[in-house]
Amino acid sequence: MTPAFHPRFEDLPAEIAIFPLPGALLLPEGRLPLNIFEPRYLAMTQDSLANGRMFGMIQPDPSAPATPHGPGLFRVGCLGRLSSFAETEDGRLLITLTGLIRFRVAEELPPRRGYRRVRADYAPFAADLETGRTHPGIDRAALLAALRPYFRGRGIEANWEAIEQTADPLLVTTLAMVCPFEVREKQALLEASTPADRAAMLIALMEMDRLGSASPADIRPS
Repeated sequence: MTPAFHPRFEDLPAEIAIFPLPGALLLPEGRLPLNIFEPRYLAMTQDSLANGRMFGMIQPDPSAPATPHGPGLFRVGCLGRLSSFAETEDGRLLITLTGLIRFRVAEELPPRRGYRRVRADYAPFAADLETGRTHPGIDRAALLAALRPYFRGRGIEANWEAIEQTADPLLVTTLAMVCPFEVREKQALLEASTPADRAAMLIALMEMDRLGSASPADIRPS
């Protein structure tokens, strides 16, 4: 069954606001908490609340030249829906963005009220909107075997009982979003074709971190 407020592909907005934030990864069905305080992003959030409650998360590309609108961007981001928000007394907005579908930047548009906008191409990622799918190929045992020493080496406390009870696709999504990987590694996880591919990449990244290895050439965004 399609969740409430889940958009159909044909209803996705062609032009979207974007929040360029290094190290912040949003994946379909993931939930990203954000603390909004800059005036331009307060304006972006307010505009999104008034018009469909959606905007995109995307990472700046450190190797790309700057543009007239700001830092160069990776070409793939993720559209999210504002699923909760609260105001603070000091003028901030505390929001949660729920991932819907990845997009490729087709064109950057003129800014509006200080925030950046793009024309989004969702076609390569239409399957992201399919809910309730099974995702074969995720090696859960290998993922957990890599996760334990990775968390231990990073000094990360984990609720292992909750982890054991989390379904494979959600576990992969959550780990990809919360683990402290580098910007390019986060981008490669975002662009992985399937959850199984993302899980395999997670395992490789955690094992390399444990061994103190540099990322191999094949773990990189396109």
